[in-house]
Amino acid sequence: MNDLNKVSISERLGSNLSLFWKENKQFFLLLFCIVFFKSAIADLSSISGASMQPSLLDGDKVWVNKLAYDVKIPFTEISLAELSDPNRGDVVIIDSKKADKRLVKRIVGLPGDTVYMQNNALVINGEAASYEVLSRDDEAIIILEELPDKAHQARLSNRFVSRTARSYGPTVVPEDQYFVLGDNRDNSADSRVYSFIPREEIIGRSNSVVFSLDSDNNYLPRGERFLAGIDQD
Repeated sequence: MNDLNKVSISERLGSNLSLFWKENKQFFLLLFCIVFFKSAIADLSSISGASMQPSLLDGDKVWVNKLAYDVKIPFTEISLAELSDPNRGDVVIIDSKKADKRLVKRIVGLPGDTVYMQNNALVINGEAASYEVLSRDDEAIIILEELPDKAHQARLSNRFVSRTARSYGPTVVPEDQYFVLGDNRDNSADSRVYSFIPREEIIGRSNSVVFSLDSDNNYLPRGERFLAGIDQD
């Protein structure tokens, strides 16, 4: 192939690429904006399993506010600025290195807190949480757990469970780390398994379900959970 043919092929290739970009640049710019938005601002996260019942159900898609606590460099976990601190009771999405997967749990212990559990009863900094039974059946009891500054529902199994798994501590939460639990206390791998959660592994906070698909009913939508708040009683 002579130099003239090489130049001709190069010119045609350049012309085709230029035409392709002109015809599709709006699509690629839109795609970039969507990926940027999902990485740095907000996203959806899927709930798989029962660890957050009754607050969250298997098949829920929850809204994740990635600007709840930090501004991070897109596509990284590097924080540019801290906007606020995670609070007790927040439902957070965690990119857990120890679990090697994404977790959705509730913050119970803040940095410096002394956390103690005895048969699923929580004591934070020497103050015992108060409990109110909301409902019960053969499988579980649904309670309202009142922590300092926050109340939420939790599920306790009526079946035999190792009492060792229901107790923890006392232990002090290290600086820049958090103690998290699942609301389904007897069916959750959380800080009792993976230890404390570093702040940098917290992706964001969720306050609401966007929509929900029922895996026990042919993945039909659960209409009552459309845009439902997570901690509504």
